[in-house]
Amino acid sequence: MIAAVNGRRAAWAALLLWAAPLASAAENFDGAVRELAAKAALLAGAGTPISIACRNASSLDSADVARLRATFENLLRQAGGHAGQGAAAVEVSLTLSENATDYLLVEEARKGDERMVWIAAWKRAAAGQPAVAGVGLEKKLAWEQEEQILDLAISGDTMLVLAPSRITLLARHEDRWEQRQTVRLTPPGPWPRDLRGRLRLSAPRFEALLPGLACQGAIEPELSLDCRPGDQPWMLASGSRALLAANFAPGRNYFDGRVVTQTGAARSAPPFFSAASVEDRASTYWLLALADGHAELFDNNFNALAPLPSWGSDLAGIDGRCGAATQVLATRASDGNEPDAIQSWAVADRTAGPLTAPILFPGPVTALWTSGPDSALAVIRNLASGRYEAYVVTLACGS
Repeated sequence: MIAAVNGRRAAWAALLLWAAPLASAAENFDGAVRELAAKAALLAGAGTPISIACRNASSLDSADVARLRATFENLLRQAGGHAGQGAAAVEVSLTLSENATDYLLVEEARKGDERMVWIAAWKRAAAGQPAVAGVGLEKKLAWEQEEQILDLAISGDTMLVLAPSRITLLARHEDRWEQRQTVRLTPPGPWPRDLRGRLRLSAPRFEALLPGLACQGAIEPELSLDCRPGDQPWMLASGSRALLAANFAPGRNYFDGRVVTQTGAARSAPPFFSAASVEDRASTYWLLALADGHAELFDNNFNALAPLPSWGSDLAGIDGRCGAATQVLATRASDGNEPDAIQSWAVADRTAGPLTAPILFPGPVTALWTSGPDSALAVIRNLASGRYEAYVVTLACGS
């Protein structure tokens, strides 16, 4: 990082052109953002709101800019500052740029008549590039339909699809799936906005959970279902490594933070959208995509350890191993109205690094669940057709 510079906009422009070779590169994106957030918090002082504007002058896309802003706000809070508006607010402008070797993050902060400029840089190879050569994600379309897909489960030649109004049983016929039977769902009241649901199939029995509704059913000799009002915990699997029972917040689309580990220990965490377990040096950790918009690493007792890249709200753990790393699949930060992507990350020394390049989808990811030890189910809303599509996502090693 370089020293701050006082001056007018002309000085900022000159600094942008000439300072990059002088700036020492951070280890990664988060390291660069962390230092600039700390400088803004120090300049503002306690209790002073900080207004934030972002501009992208790089080859990175809008999702990376969204991630930049979310990460900056999160790290700003950790440094003692807070984002907000007000007559006495410190104005911060963040510009994302690049040169041949580095990404550059320029922070221009204004407090009254005082203007400060800082620049942070990190190597371009560290931003979103595969960490392991020959490793990639593969996706395969499993099913599509007009109604929203909440979850989908496959066992052999049988598929169950959970939607807001029904559960559908399908059977494989040659190379396609054919509908066999449908049962209707009767919600205990109006479904909450951004409805989520979970389906667990252990043929011939299955379980379907929705907010305020718990269903038990069977697929043989025919599809049957018994649903009752209830708020029982949802079981969140992370590959074959760990299970977590989590209470879904009534009327919301996230978990309220009350969890029970597979050892039976009751723990408390901040409210979160999704969770994934990872292993690092014989220790097991939990990654949570928190309801406040950032991701955090927790130990087995759910003590917070470290912030992580600002992913989207959906995480899933899988067993697929390439080298010594365990993986978590994560969506990218987006506004929910643009094409999305899923990327595999490895966690080492309490830091997340990209393991694969992102795999792109033709719309926002509306659900991401671990579907097996080495696979995840991703549901997207296709922006072109408006239909919902369910994909099985797996990690390919040595491809």
